[in-house]
Amino acid sequence: MVARIFRPARTAMQSGKAKTERWTLSYEPEVPVSVEPLMGYTSSSDMKRQIKLSFDTQEEAIAYAEKNGIPYQVLTAQDDTRKKISYSDNFKFGRLQSWTH
Repeated sequence: MVARIFRPARTAMQSGKAKTERWTLSYEPEVPVSVEPLMGYTSSSDMKRQIKLSFDTQEEAIAYAEKNGIPYQVLTAQDDTRKKISYSDNFKFGRLQSWTH
């Protein structure tokens, strides 16, 4: 069973970077999810889907996987490239674009 080592991205409801700095080791699913016909619940007999380990650095996660003989793949995330501006920049005197509502 292959493990994934990745840094989780922030959620759509998150404006900060909470819980995105740590690296996570989780397993790929071995068994597909089955749907219970009466209520529509999803279930699986794969218990390794519930294991998620957190590490401070990528090197620690790789060392843990190699020490325990776990095959792994490292997924690199693309960092945010948000432009940081302040609210007062909307009203500054030397603004290049005209201010409209």
